[in-house]
Amino acid sequence: MGVALALAERTRGATAPNPNVGCVIVRSGRVVGRGWTQAGGRPHAEAMALAEAGDAARGATAYVTLEPCAHVSVRGPACSDLLVAAGVARVAAALRDPDPRTAGAGFARLAAAGIAVETGVRADAARRSMAGFLTRRRFGRPQVTLKLATSLDGCIAMADGTSRWITGAEARAHAHLERSRHEAILVGRGTFAADAPRLDVRLAGLESRGPRRVMLSGTLEPGRHPSLRWGDGGGGRRGGEREADGWTIIARAADIATLDGVDHVLVEGGAQTAAAFLAADLVDRLLLYRAPILIGGGLPAIGAIGIDLSAAHGRWAAVDARQLGSDRLEVYERARSD
Repeated sequence: MGVALALAERTRGATAPNPNVGCVIVRSGRVVGRGWTQAGGRPHAEAMALAEAGDAARGATAYVTLEPCAHVSVRGPACSDLLVAAGVARVAAALRDPDPRTAGAGFARLAAAGIAVETGVRADAARRSMAGFLTRRRFGRPQVTLKLATSLDGCIAMADGTSRWITGAEARAHAHLERSRHEAILVGRGTFAADAPRLDVRLAGLESRGPRRVMLSGTLEPGRHPSLRWGDGGGGRRGGEREADGWTIIARAADIATLDGVDHVLVEGGAQTAAAFLAADLVDRLLLYRAPILIGGGLPAIGAIGIDLSAAHGRWAAVDARQLGSDRLEVYERARSD
């Protein structure tokens, strides 16, 4: 299942509205087929793994991160039917599919065909892997990750706005990898105006995985804007007009629910935009890149969010921490009751 989970990561942020699923087929202790949901949602992971396994799938065990689908689509057959036809002996799955078109029907179809079914295998890891799909199903909106790159004292820039570079090359490369795993990346109008961010993916081999660009603005009308004006320089900022073609404008943080084909949103700036998402309790995951520097009197990472300190504890759970060059990455998830 660990291999299946790793395979599923290959297209996280590229399969919406379908989940990113991984599948491994094992026979007599040997992997005979591997698959993962392809960009755009098809083929499904099971179809890809079975095609690679061929006749070797008969009598094998299929490890899959989500219940095999039970519905036939114009884009392809039901994976539960494919597994039955291939003659697998056992299916080990991490999660039940919340899609009502499947929702247990896939497992039932496998069991009716005499295939042994085991569920809940590494379920927590699978929930984290498919968080975007599951969040959309549960809350009707994408999963939101808030990325913050700060000094040790919580600043994102000098007092004059200079911010290049707070973190080092390794941390910035990791942030670009995160961009490639999201369908959309969002900044506030202030960040757009001040920094003219490209918001692309600058990693070899992943340049095509640049996310859709979204701007939060309470003053601009939602829709397309031919050009927007930013500041006239200073602190590494550029002046002039920036073409805004290809940008989506939303008026409120909650409007992310209206973004079609988006199950993962990465919020990158600035402080007031971060505050807006936190105040609305729309942040599901925090990426905190912390550089070993002190600024003092710099610009804060987050604006006021109006939280009661007595209720602040217990909202965030640490799930990962690692060193990236001289910088430290900490990952937190919002603790929500079922």
